[in-house]
Amino acid sequence: MTTTGEDHATARGGPGWWTRWRSAVLDTGLAAGSAVECGAEGVRFAHDAGIPAAVGVVFGVLAGSALIVRRKWPIAVVLVSIAITPAQMGYLMGIVGLYTLAASELPRRIIGSLAGMSFLGMLIVMFVRVRQDMQRGTWELGDWFVPFASISIAVGMTAPPVLLGMYVGARRRLMESLRERADSLERELQLLAERAEERAEWARGEERTRIAREMHDVVAHRVSLMVVHAAALQAVARKDPEKAVKNAALVGDMGRQALTELREMLGVLRSGDGRDARERAAAVPLVAVGVAAAAAASRAADDEGAGVGAGDGPCLSDVDELLGQSAAAGMAVDLSVEGESRSYAAEIEQTAYRVVQEALTNVHKHAAGAKTHVRLAHRVSEIAMQVENEPPPELASAAAARLPSGGNGLVGMRERVLALGGVFVSGPTDAGGFRVSAVIPAA
Repeated sequence: MTTTGEDHATARGGPGWWTRWRSAVLDTGLAAGSAVECGAEGVRFAHDAGIPAAVGVVFGVLAGSALIVRRKWPIAVVLVSIAITPAQMGYLMGIVGLYTLAASELPRRIIGSLAGMSFLGMLIVMFVRVRQDMQRGTWELGDWFVPFASISIAVGMTAPPVLLGMYVGARRRLMESLRERADSLERELQLLAERAEERAEWARGEERTRIAREMHDVVAHRVSLMVVHAAALQAVARKDPEKAVKNAALVGDMGRQALTELREMLGVLRSGDGRDARERAAAVPLVAVGVAAAAAASRAADDEGAGVGAGDGPCLSDVDELLGQSAAAGMAVDLSVEGESRSYAAEIEQTAYRVVQEALTNVHKHAAGAKTHVRLAHRVSEIAMQVENEPPPELASAAAARLPSGGNGLVGMRERVLALGGVFVSGPTDAGGFRVSAVIPAA
């Protein structure tokens, strides 16, 4: 992965305005070389100007040392080189200054103006110097050589550093752009990874909720019936042995079915448990747990005495059998159906079945012996169901059964119905009973 701009700023540390020690050493070396050059050329400048040589040397050294600030003030360096061009010194400073100026982030009009001024100054100085040399007889060439030599030298002293600086500056800006893009992509990937982790956590939480709901629906109904039959068995054990034997067989069948379903669900859950649960999640995802829970939940519609069977899930056609199980446990329950019965999507029929099943389980827990009315209404665009029980004949009947309640039944029913876009209402009736109503869209 790339390093962000803040990390670059931290990693690069140099003295003063330099970002690296290497840059500081390079600029110091260039400034020293320029100072030596200008100091040596200052001797001739002092002789031509009629001043002491020491003054010319000091002037040259000070002017040449200005190259040390080329990175911070490139315009000042170029202006100094242009200013000392008539003294025929500062050639190294002019070349390096133009290169630094062209490679900087300054506007092109400023770079072009200063490069033009440097070219013009160099052209004039070279024109005068070459002409003086020819007049002295140093060079014996025609008059054409003066403009040719002056233009060639001026172009050679200004064009190459400017072009090279522009190329290096463009390449540097391209690299910075690529680095910023890589940093941006890295941050986006980190953000996507964080969002993916959040979505995974949310999905795991939703799947756990669904598993808990499936386990509650599967186990609570059977265990409630087992407790009711066990209480009946205790009551008739001495009076009616044959009925006691029958109730004991029903309790055994329901217990075996509940244990089988629990083993299937807990087996999948156990395979994903432990400290390395995240590493095992790829091999045993929570979706598999949900599938196992749904498969186990589908067996709740099977016959109590037929053992554990395999099916595609409970549906509305199994409601009659569900009511028969509750009637066998001593509940007075009746069913009324309005409208023409038809088939719905699997999840709609399973949700409707679960609502009726959990409502009957709550009657066993909290209103044992109460008469219960189950109503189903098949409408054009929806299916409605209502389970309403009357007040129990004996207030102590529920306490005698000792059925615990975790408070998850109504919550699970509401979640199922709302997930399909339906409406769920529950609450006590004016007569002292309890009513559970749900409406689910048919599509």
